[in-house]
Amino acid sequence: MKRVLETGTVVALLVLGVPPADAAAQSVFTEVDVTAGHSTEDVQAAGTQVRVFGEGPKQWRLFAEASWADVWGPTSDAFGAAYPYNNRFRPMEVFAERTITGQRFLVGTRLGRYRTPFGIYNRSDHGYTGFLRAPLIRYGGYWALSNNFLETGASVVAGTSRLQAEVSLGIPQDEDVQRRRRGFDRVARLQTAAGPLIVGGSYIHTQPSEERPWAEGDTEFLGLDARWMIGGVQVRGEWIDGRSFAGTRTYGGYADLIVHRPFMGPVTAVARAEKLDYLAGQRSSFPRRYTAGARVRVASMLVAHVNAIREPAFDGDGPRTSLDVALTFTARR
Repeated sequence: MKRVLETGTVVALLVLGVPPADAAAQSVFTEVDVTAGHSTEDVQAAGTQVRVFGEGPKQWRLFAEASWADVWGPTSDAFGAAYPYNNRFRPMEVFAERTITGQRFLVGTRLGRYRTPFGIYNRSDHGYTGFLRAPLIRYGGYWALSNNFLETGASVVAGTSRLQAEVSLGIPQDEDVQRRRRGFDRVARLQTAAGPLIVGGSYIHTQPSEERPWAEGDTEFLGLDARWMIGGVQVRGEWIDGRSFAGTRTYGGYADLIVHRPFMGPVTAVARAEKLDYLAGQRSSFPRRYTAGARVRVASMLVAHVNAIREPAFDGDGPRTSLDVALTFTARR
């Protein structure tokens, strides 16, 4: 593990053309998450993530992350909110970024390996927020996007405090079972803010999963997302429309409610409603899902997550109700 983290930091420094020894005087922080969970779908999970980040030379910010996770039991998307669970230890994001701000503008650059900047995409938006599963439109097995998409390339963002545009050019380098074929990716995103409301639009042109060799044509999606937060109440959601490969269409989205008011103490309540329509002739599928749960701070470094999930009947299967629970221990230094 130490070797992987050191390698990630060295890669980020080499991208900047700076000898690793020059970072010795910089502030570097370490964060470790260890999680164990169980689902009534007879699925058990365990995982850990280690992150090293801090300020590098010339106002560049460095970030390196490594992950290991696995699940035991039947095929399920339980616990797949932000990381792949396939019993492999691997680097995840490894990048360097810098943002320059003026009185009326900002310009930022990210170089290395980072999560695909489409919609609500950051690790912190989906990992350990109270939800233990990725949205249907963001799980690799559901003919749409994946929270485990990673790009190796460059991303540039420019704009003002209220309006920003971002463009990412690179190649897919996913760590998921449903990893994409190699090729040239283009991702664009436009985001605006008005008070407590943030609204964004995204576009991606990429390649289909290499686990589906029969799939022809590129993957293309348009997306809209919004976030609104006031007084400890956050409402957010995404909607996408496009195709995972030629001859298909996927559209759908989700809406989240996240509530943490002072009277709730250590408890943050979460709820989600979502749908996905996959149109592919006789292979069409129309999953729906409803989630209610909570994130509970048990101690200063220990958090519990509980999700009750209801899935109406689809694809010939009857309705399902399940309960997912997990404990996460976090240490920072």
